[in-house]
Amino acid sequence: MATEKINPRENIVLHPTQVAQVDRERVVAQKPFTIWFTGLSGSGKSTLAFSIEKLLIESGKPAYVLDGDNVRHGLCKDLGFSAEDRSENIRRIAEVARLMNEAGVTVMVACISPTRECREKARTIIGDERFLEVYLSTPLDVCERLDPKGLYRKARAGLIPDFTGVSAPYEVPEAPALVLDASERSIADCVEAIVAKARNCAQ
Repeated sequence: MATEKINPRENIVLHPTQVAQVDRERVVAQKPFTIWFTGLSGSGKSTLAFSIEKLLIESGKPAYVLDGDNVRHGLCKDLGFSAEDRSENIRRIAEVARLMNEAGVTVMVACISPTRECREKARTIIGDERFLEVYLSTPLDVCERLDPKGLYRKARAGLIPDFTGVSAPYEVPEAPALVLDASERSIADCVEAIVAKARNCAQ
């Protein structure tokens, strides 16, 4: 007698919350959103993300950074750097950002996210009304000259395959909320510009 195969996902039920989003926002006294930093390695994403996190925390607002390197030590440690794994990496980060936003936390994501497709996937998951895309347009030669992690040197030596900007492409955002060249502006100036833009998102 043949047994019917059951899709395990059919047994998963989405349980509704008893707490309205507006009530969560009232508790934390903010309308949470996600600032999604994209750009080449060394363009200033993490520096700005952690600077804004510190500023928000000091002002009494719940905030957290999902850093591209940090999440690969835990949440995404099973992923490599193939196109498929990079896409899954972005999906996981976006899902976590969405959950944190729903919990009342403003999130800064610092991740290369090299393709328009993966960034649009993140926007769809998080929600357009909560998604603030900030493109750090710091030129490749500047990023490579600074090279704080020594990654460009390794990539040029062939030690890192499919490295964005060297052996793998980076697709420039078509309509980001903000474009900043961190090589031409101070950290404080960049933070001020992002916070000013974010105020509109939070209203």
